[in-house]
Parts: sequence; C-alpha cells; structure tokens
Amino acid sequence: MKLINYPPKEQWAAVLQRPALNTENLFDTVRAIIDRVKAEGDKAVMEYGAMFDKAVLTSLLVTPEEICEAVTQVDAELKAAIGVAKQNIETFHAAQQFTGRKIETMPGVTCWQKAVGIEKVGLYIPGGTAPLFSTVLMLAVPARIAGCKEIVLCTPPNKEGKIHPAILFAAQLAGVSKVFKIGGVQAIAAMAYGTESVPRVYKIFGPGNQYVTAAKQLVSLRDVAIDMPAGPSEVEVLADASANPVFVAADLLSQAEHGADSQAILITTCEKLQQEVKREVERQLSALPRRELAEKSLANSKLILVNSMDEAIEMTNAYAPEHLIIETENYLEIGERVVNAGSVFLGAYSPESAGDYASGTNHTLPTNGYARAYSGVSLDSFIRKITFQEILPQGIAAIGPAIEVMAANEQLDAHKNAVTVRLRHLNEIENEIIIPNA
Repeated sequence: MKLINYPPKEQWAAVLQRPALNTENLFDTVRAIIDRVKAEGDKAVMEYGAMFDKAVLTSLLVTPEEICEAVTQVDAELKAAIGVAKQNIETFHAAQQFTGRKIETMPGVTCWQKAVGIEKVGLYIPGGTAPLFSTVLMLAVPARIAGCKEIVLCTPPNKEGKIHPAILFAAQLAGVSKVFKIGGVQAIAAMAYGTESVPRVYKIFGPGNQYVTAAKQLVSLRDVAIDMPAGPSEVEVLADASANPVFVAADLLSQAEHGADSQAILITTCEKLQQEVKREVERQLSALPRRELAEKSLANSKLILVNSMDEAIEMTNAYAPEHLIIETENYLEIGERVVNAGSVFLGAYSPESAGDYASGTNHTLPTNGYARAYSGVSLDSFIRKITFQEILPQGIAAIGPAIEVMAANEQLDAHKNAVTVRLRHLNEIENEIIIPNA
C-alpha cells in the first residue's frame, strides 16, 4: 500500500485516482457477441458457454429437479445464515414501499403518483472467483417486494454445467421465477433481447467483470434499462486516533480480496494509526487464502495522512466512495457531513461485511465516483412511478387561462386550443343554465 502524507489539494485528483477501467476498447468484441445472440438465440448462447465457461449444455434453464438437488447440498448452517440475511434485507426494503397521496394543487386540480413494479427484470450473478449468493438476495428480494411479475436470473455454470447450490437455494428462497445457466456478455444479451428460452426483460441488474459492464452499457443505449454504471469495487476508511488498527486493516483487506482491480484507501488525521495499519495489513495478509488476489488489489490502495478532520471529510466527498467506513470518536457527527458515498458504515463495530451480507441494506452500489449522482439499488430501482391527474370543471376554469398564455408564448397553438375548447364549452353550459332563469 502506498503511504501518502499531507497531499496538497491540487494533487487530490491524482492521489484519489482509481484503477483504470476502459470498457470502450472492449465494445467491438462485446458488440459482436451481442449481435450474434440477437440473431441466433439459444444456439449462440450455448456455443459461447462452451467457449468461455467450458460447459457443454443441452438446455439453458435450471430444472426444478436441479433446484431440489441443490437445496439438499446446502448445509443447515449456511441455510440459516442466508435466512437471517434474507429476513433483514426484506425488512429494510419493505419499509421503503411508496404510499402515494392525492394533492390538490388548486381547487379542482388533483395530482398523485402510483408505484408499479417493473414487470420483467433480469438479474446477473457473477460466478467467477466466488459464488455470490448474497447478490441473489440483494436483487431478488426487493424485486419481489416491488411486485415484479417475472424475475429472471442468469449465472455462469461450472465445467460440469452445474450452478453453485447456494445460488440456487438463495434464488428459490428469494422468489426468482427462472434461473438460466448463462454467464458473461451472452447472458446480458439474452436478457436484453430474449431467446427461445430466455424471456426478454425491461431492466437488468447486477455486477460483473469488464466485459459484462461493457455489455450492459451497450444494451442500455437503446434497448433495455440497467441499474447503474459499474466499475471495480472500493472502500474508504475514514479514521482518527481512536480507531483500532486491527479493525481498519481487516476492513481494507476485506475489500482487497474482491478482485485485483479493487481499491481500498485510508484517510486519517493520525500518523501513528497510518503506520500501525500498514503493519497490520501486512500481518493479516499473510493469513489470507486469497492472498495473491488481495496483494494485486493493494497495489492500487493508499494510506493517506491529512492535516485535519475537515480536510479528511472534504477529501472523502471528493472521492465519493462506494463503501465508506467511519471509525472516529464522533462518527455520527462526521457521518452527517458526508454527501457523496454509496453506503456508510458508522463506528468501529460496523464493518463493510455487514452491509455486504446481512444487515439489511443493499450491497449493489455506485462505484468509480458515481456516488456523486447515483444511489445504490433500493426498492425504487424496481418500480416506476406513474403520475395521475384529475381536473374538474372548476379546476380547468381556474388553471386554463394560465395554460393558454404559456402555450401561446411557446407558439404551440394546438396546446392552447385543447384548453380553449373546454373553457368555451363550460361557458356555453353556464349560459344555458342562466338564460332560462332570466
């Protein structure tokens, strides 16, 4: 890890630079796969599966029998842990349900919203270096709460054409409609355009490698929505002298083992802590099974010493981390000053791992600085809000003249006329009522 002491503000952009992720140079390769899946459907998907995953398949759909078999292969302890996580994720996301209320903006003019689940969603679950059954819960649970009618999941099989049992158990528990043995770019293309087996969906969720990221970007240009732009995962620990260096080092390493392009940084006001964390990272790293992967990630990681907590907070908001762990004495106060972050973990006993698995918050979060403009996945990610309005005669009479003036000044005479004919009609009705009584 690089030690950086008191960087001047003009150097912050360089100091906080992330590992380069240039998906544009993959577009030609990815587009060719997408186009072939669009043209040839299941045939192309199976051939790419044999090429990239070394799995020769006769069917893409996971059968009920395979799911039943997988459930028996998951041990009771893991089933119980997944159950706890599912319950907490469900509790947190159910509390986000939207209740629209009718607003009378002026007498006779009433407006409201209704939340409607996206009918068909696609979930991509990577299967590369680890079976991410936790991501199944993070995506499928809110999709089901939102009322999505069809929840399609794609994940790459192993060489024997099998999917990790924990992924299938989590999918069944969370209410996934169909699971397909498809990975990589071909999975994104299959869900975006549909094949003989895979239904076409309206929005695609989930992380993936740089090829999957490029595929999501391409299909989202015209044909399907995606959850958010994605990049390598990252964590920042913001700490002062009160922080436990063992905890800080463990948090940095838990991020580093995600992948070689992940980034973990410490921003601290305490030089002693900076040095202790460096030593502790080296000590804990030696015991990690995924040491080699973590070492590559640590090459992108930094221990940054700054002059004050005000400067640390300013630098944090400039970085806009996906995960932010605040291990300071007054963490609640500092947390209130954070404006750019995907998910914030407050205090010494709130590791990122809690949000990754079981606290209830969602771990699908904006990376690469997108936390400045994007939220993480939530219940809102799986719904659309449709607006309604009801305008009564008294309402159009009151608001109509303003609409006519605005439309006329935008030179949209047909817009103006749509109001004028109604006002004229109301005036005629009013005159008909008045004349007989004259």
